[in-house]
Amino acid sequence: MVRRDRLRRMREWWVQVGLLAVPLLAAYLHIPPPQLSPALHSWKSSGKFFTYKGLRIFYQDSVGVVGSPEIVVLLHGFPTSSYDWYKIWEGLTLRFHRVIALDFLGFGFSDKPRPHHYSIFEQASIVEALLRHLGLQNRRINLLSHDYGDIVAQELLYRFKQNRSGRLTIKSLCLSNGGIFPETHRPLLLQKLLKDGGMLSPILTRLMNFFVFSRGLTPVFGPYTRPSESELWDMWAGIRNNDGNLVIDSLLQYINQRKKFRRRWVGALASVSVPIHFIYGPLDPVNPYPEFLELYRKTLPRSTVSILDDHISHYPQLEDPMGFLNAYMGFINSF
Repeated sequence: MVRRDRLRRMREWWVQVGLLAVPLLAAYLHIPPPQLSPALHSWKSSGKFFTYKGLRIFYQDSVGVVGSPEIVVLLHGFPTSSYDWYKIWEGLTLRFHRVIALDFLGFGFSDKPRPHHYSIFEQASIVEALLRHLGLQNRRINLLSHDYGDIVAQELLYRFKQNRSGRLTIKSLCLSNGGIFPETHRPLLLQKLLKDGGMLSPILTRLMNFFVFSRGLTPVFGPYTRPSESELWDMWAGIRNNDGNLVIDSLLQYINQRKKFRRRWVGALASVSVPIHFIYGPLDPVNPYPEFLELYRKTLPRSTVSILDDHISHYPQLEDPMGFLNAYMGFINSF
């Protein structure tokens, strides 16, 4: 009798817990995105949008040095946005006439359709469409990329190599801390789960919050150059804009695309004659030293490389903006 009474009370307790948990979980899953910080709001306000196949794409376009013909287009990494470049933006305007960056589809302030088949090929086409929109399709372009943006740059380079009409004319390419070789790329655990999670992925993306995001991203920064909490909130706000956390698993399919099209994209790097440079934060756990650098130099012996201080990791333009900018200017001024 006592045992049955105890079991009954336990069942009642679990029912009460469930009744409390359901509305709390429902509220949690529909938490609105965080408000933009003044700095991030200013970034958005100073940018513009153009439409690609009915989708709004955010971009920045600054006029810098008067009289210079030089144009640089910046391609950001995963899972962040064009705001990754803000620490070197002013420095770039002192060297280039036009400094242009976009939020890829599914990132930052750009649209994030779902369901949608996100691909590197589409992102490259969006870059081409942006430059046509700006009337720069016939100009020689310097590409500066990071992480995910490196793969987009490789596809743009392949199209340039094919000499197809309507493609970019690339003057130079500078890559940074991107997994251009699938065999040396070490994705984070959460990336692996989301990429191959199947039915689990939609649950994980909906349950993702600032705590999970910050704990996952912080380790790819160096021990002395980790972002502040406010900087992490800016990154998270960009992801949460337009419910971007719900498309992360779809965006991560680029890892599978990179394996499938390795010959196309690595081959493009190895076979073109334009100047190519790599800026490397050597503490990067995603593209680890020395395996990555050894393969890079073996595969691309004509490319030059800048290795930053040994405590700089996966986000060199944020961790060491002056070192990154100096390395890039040294490359640009070398040809």
